[in-house]
Amino acid sequence: MDSPRALPPSLLGLETYLLSRVGKVARGRFADRLAAHGLRLWHVAVLAALADFGPHAQRDLGIRLDIDPSDVAKIVDELASSGQVERTRDPADRRRMSVRITRTGRALLRALEREARQVREEILAPLGEEERIALSDMLLRLFEHTHPNSGAD
Repeated sequence: MDSPRALPPSLLGLETYLLSRVGKVARGRFADRLAAHGLRLWHVAVLAALADFGPHAQRDLGIRLDIDPSDVAKIVDELASSGQVERTRDPADRRRMSVRITRTGRALLRALEREARQVREEILAPLGEEERIALSDMLLRLFEHTHPNSGAD
């Protein structure tokens, strides 16, 4: 007799279903680790964008990361209150606030990247090194295919 938790084989034959379920587990595990720091994935995205691309106007962060402007403001407020980012008036346009990552924010980002690598190790444990590299390459190609305007400027 089948286990009551056994999934239908026809579902296990659908790559979209498998991607969704594995992604849900990975995101949940990383979200749990972020929550231990009082953070969510968008906090990491903002810190990463600032670390990789330098200071941004809040509005431009929202555009780059596809985050609603009111959500960007909240995320930046939270990061600023904990000293992870600083806001200053944009010298080119005094009406705009420019956001930059602080040294503390960079240290936090490095710690969060370690957390993400630990989750990756848990999720990819059954794969060998060559399989991990191949999977990473394939996932990046799929991401670029489904998000064609997300490449470097």
